[in-house]
Amino acid sequence: MKNINVLSTKLVFWLVSFIIGSIVQSVSAQSYPTKSIRLVVGFASGGPNDMAARIVGQKLTESLGVPVIIDNRPGANSMIGMQITARAVPDGYTIAMISASATSNVSASATANPNVFTDVSINLLKDFTSITLVASGVFVLIINPSLQVRTVKDLILLAKDKPGQLNFASAGLGSSLHLAGELFKSLAHVDINHVPYKGGAPAVTDVVTGQVQMMFSPLAVAMPHVRSSKLIALAVTSAKRSDLVPELPTISESGVPGYEATGWYGIIGPAGLPNVVLNKLNREIVKSIGNTDVKKQFAKLDLEPIGNKPEEMKLHLQTELVKWAKVVKDAKL
Repeated sequence: MKNINVLSTKLVFWLVSFIIGSIVQSVSAQSYPTKSIRLVVGFASGGPNDMAARIVGQKLTESLGVPVIIDNRPGANSMIGMQITARAVPDGYTIAMISASATSNVSASATANPNVFTDVSINLLKDFTSITLVASGVFVLIINPSLQVRTVKDLILLAKDKPGQLNFASAGLGSSLHLAGELFKSLAHVDINHVPYKGGAPAVTDVVTGQVQMMFSPLAVAMPHVRSSKLIALAVTSAKRSDLVPELPTISESGVPGYEATGWYGIIGPAGLPNVVLNKLNREIVKSIGNTDVKKQFAKLDLEPIGNKPEEMKLHLQTELVKWAKVVKDAKL
C-alpha cells in the first residue's frame, strides 16, 4: 500500500509538472518573439544563399521587432548548419535557410545530401518543420565558345559522336549543379564526364578558359560571362522559359522532354515547432517576401520570390527527394 501511495504521489507530481510546463510553453509561444532569432545559413557568407537570408532577415527584424541574426555555419555540404538546427530547441528562436541551388559558395543541395552522403544522421522531413519556400532560381547550360555547337540538340549529337570525351564542371559532388548534369546525361542518353570543383566560381572560370567544355550554372554567376561573349548560353533548366532571360529556350523544349532542374531557397525550423510560432513565422516571412524592395533585391540575384504554406513546402521537399534519389541511384553516386 505504501508503495502504491508513493507511486501515486510521483504520478501526480509528474502530471502537475507536465501541465505547468505545457502552460508555460503555451504562454511563451503566444508572446513569441521576445528575443533575437538566429537564422542559420549552412554556407559561407557572401554567396546568393547568404544574401537571400540577409534580405529576408532584415525584413523580419523590422516586422517582428527583434533582431534576426545570420549565423553562417559552412561545411560538410551544409550538413553542419542543418544539424545545429535539427538539435535546437523547437521554440522558434533557431531557424535555418536551406537551398537546393548550388552557387559560387555552396557545395551541395539540401535535398541531394540524404541521397549522396550515406552517413548523414538527420532526416530532412522528420527532423525539421517546413516553414516556407522563399525563392526559386533557374540554372543555365553554358558552354565554351570553342565547342562548335550552338543548340542543345547539336550538343547532344556531338556528345553521342564522342562518348566519354566531353566534360562538364560542377560546384562539387552531390551539388545541384552536378545532379543537373546527371539528369541531363540520363534523359539525353549521353556519356559526358563530371569534373567536380570546390565551388561554382572556380568551375565557371575553367569553362571560360576552356579547361572544361560546359556546365550547369546559376544565372547570376553565368550571365555576366555570357553577356561579355566569354561563354555561350544554350538553354535554361526550368520547365518553362524564365522571365529573366526569355530569349533562352528550355532544355525540355530543346530536345530533352521532361527535363527540369531548378534551384530554390526555403526556411525551416527544428521538428516540433508550436503551431502558433510556425504560423507567425510563415505569415511574417511570406509578407516580407512580398515586399517590393525584397522583390527588387531578389531580382538582382536572378531569383523569383515564392512564399507558400508549410504543408506546400513539405510536399515540395518530398517530391524533390524522390526525384533526386532516382538520379543519384541511376548515376551510381
